[in-house]
Amino acid sequence: MTIHETVLVRSLVRWLALMFFKFTGWRTEGRRPALSRYVIIAAPHTSNWDFIYTLCVAFIYRLNPVIMMKDAWFRWPLGPVFRWLGAQPIDRSRANNVVGQSIARFARCDRLALVVPPSGTRKRVLYWKTGFYHIANGAGVPIALGFLDYRRKVGGFGPIVHPTGDIDADMAVIRDFYRDISGKYPLQESRQCFAPSVSPPASG
Repeated sequence: MTIHETVLVRSLVRWLALMFFKFTGWRTEGRRPALSRYVIIAAPHTSNWDFIYTLCVAFIYRLNPVIMMKDAWFRWPLGPVFRWLGAQPIDRSRANNVVGQSIARFARCDRLALVVPPSGTRKRVLYWKTGFYHIANGAGVPIALGFLDYRRKVGGFGPIVHPTGDIDADMAVIRDFYRDISGKYPLQESRQCFAPSVSPPASG
């Protein structure tokens, strides 16, 4: 049971999220995906504040997300708190297992919104990690382009991308959408979505 499934608390926190957005000058943009199962890209990711704003967006849109986070954040006493907020610890040294386990989780769930920060870190990296794409493609679910644009103070959703298996073509569409979206620290943003001609990782 997460905070997103606790009705009374969820309603109160949604109101707090709306107030937080109002007083910080933020607003939402785009529609909540009319989907039962999908991967959400959380980008750009350059600051710990991204988690706070992502939670606000989730509450405002009445989502019940599973948010992938680095496992180092789940040490006591923060672990139970992050899990209650809907976060899931990820061991980045075992990326192949993460992809396979996420695909299996989609197979078990009738409803699942899995939030993945594709850069995998707040620090600047040359390329996004492609796990989110292989999860969506392997599970046969769409990718919702979620975003936080600190320049415009807007968070929300862009278009839906249906993976075709042609990673180069699909990533070109995704890259075009994020081209003008700025993270809190733009110099730490990845400048390209992916390393060309990346093969999908094994699921074992």
